[in-house]
Amino acid sequence: MIAGFSITSLLLILLAGIGAGFVGYAVGASSLVSYPALLAFGIPPVLANTSNTVGVVGTGIGGVMGARKELKGQAVRSITYVVIGAFGGVAGAFLLLKLDPSVFEFAAPVLILLSSLIIAINPRGRMQAKQAAADATAQLKHIEATEATEATEATEAAEATEATEATEATEAAKRATTPTAPHRPPEQLVQPMSQDSWWVWLGVAAVAIYSGYFGAGAGTLALAVLDAAKIGPFHKINALKTLIGTGANISASVVFIIQGAVDWPAAIMLCIGCFIGGYIAPSITRKIPANIMRAAAVIAGIILTIDLGLKTY
Repeated sequence: MIAGFSITSLLLILLAGIGAGFVGYAVGASSLVSYPALLAFGIPPVLANTSNTVGVVGTGIGGVMGARKELKGQAVRSITYVVIGAFGGVAGAFLLLKLDPSVFEFAAPVLILLSSLIIAINPRGRMQAKQAAADATAQLKHIEATEATEATEATEAAEATEATEATEATEAAKRATTPTAPHRPPEQLVQPMSQDSWWVWLGVAAVAIYSGYFGAGAGTLALAVLDAAKIGPFHKINALKTLIGTGANISASVVFIIQGAVDWPAAIMLCIGCFIGGYIAPSITRKIPANIMRAAAVIAGIILTIDLGLKTY
């Protein structure tokens, strides 16, 4: 036994962390897996939530490490989001610790259900679809322009003199048989921070506070806010939302640690598992339909909502 946990229990928490990191990368909802896992081992709701916040830091760190390319050139916005996340995380952590525990127990089912519904609506999938449609449209325009150019050149060659026509026809044939470089749509940039609407900052701050207080589905909430603001393409927004959650979770974890409100064996094993899950997820999720991962997170959230609701209400 280690601090009340058997070796088997700690290994199961590690496995739950791997699953949480995996789901967190796939659908932005680590806590919908990790939080109920801690509850299942008899950890009280508030202590389970604080320990879960410390544990899912592993998912955030892995995500940020893997998103260096997407964050390149966004130093100012990245630092700003981390700072907002950090302050919001502290505020959310104090709300969790200072409010009566019954408030959290009453709110938890509602928050989990809200997170599940947001994942079911899938703003991430809609963003990907819009991005794919934009890329396809750009490539189609490029192909049409290339065909029009080739047709014009052929017409001009046909109207030239007989001697010149033969030469130009030969050159046109060479051009037609020479493979063209594949079209690459121009890289879309994140808009300047000066163009952000005022409500974007309120939304980011609210997500940060929510991350420190509870956090389940916070990544999806952040993604929805940044998408509504039309800040930039999907892959860059996804990296930015990871910064908000990471800043909030780290600062909230510091508060929980100072207050002595962390179950260390569970938090450490969960953190290791989340890091592993987040690290291995990219190569695996490429082979699994996103709808399957999303459905799993939604089902887990609904089951947990019902379970906690029956116990609380």
